[in-house]
Amino acid sequence: MRFFFIFLLVVINSCSLIPKKNFSQNHACSILDSNRSWKRAVTKTTQKWGVSPGMQLSFILTESNFRPRAKTQKTYFLGFFPTGRLSSAFGYAQAIDSTWETYQKKSGNRFSSRTSFSDSVDFIGWYATETNRKLKLRKSDVFNQYLAYHQGHTGFKRGTYKQKPNLIKAAKRTENNAVKYNSQLKNCL
Repeated sequence: MRFFFIFLLVVINSCSLIPKKNFSQNHACSILDSNRSWKRAVTKTTQKWGVSPGMQLSFILTESNFRPRAKTQKTYFLGFFPTGRLSSAFGYAQAIDSTWETYQKKSGNRFSSRTSFSDSVDFIGWYATETNRKLKLRKSDVFNQYLAYHQGHTGFKRGTYKQKPNLIKAAKRTENNAVKYNSQLKNCL
């Protein structure tokens, strides 16, 4: 009987039926304290790719609000008939299918999942590294890194973001959040 109870507890916990501790999206320490594995993942990505923890968290805040199954909004024909979604972006990092597949191949992380926080921050680190290599943007340049992340490397080169004031505002907000998060993390990482 005792074995059954322990087994049931493990199954329930592993299936995430027990809700995670609530956290404030305004404080990086609260975010990472809510889930020990997130703290390990952010630290590992910083060591592996040289991307600050604040940048990783700010990208996820902007892209998905820390929702593991986030998707882009649906599109409608004549305002009523659903026609699909704006893109295939999905998960914490809102990576599109083709970019995620490239990441899986090039990073060696073939079994990664966009709903995994750890895989998502690793993806952000990998993408920032690719951006640095292809576009010569510093990994610490959160504003331009975010624009390249959102528009893709080719879109960034073309400057497609220049005609998108809301995207420019999102990039600035992402940069500000990264600065705030990095400052906060000095007290808890």
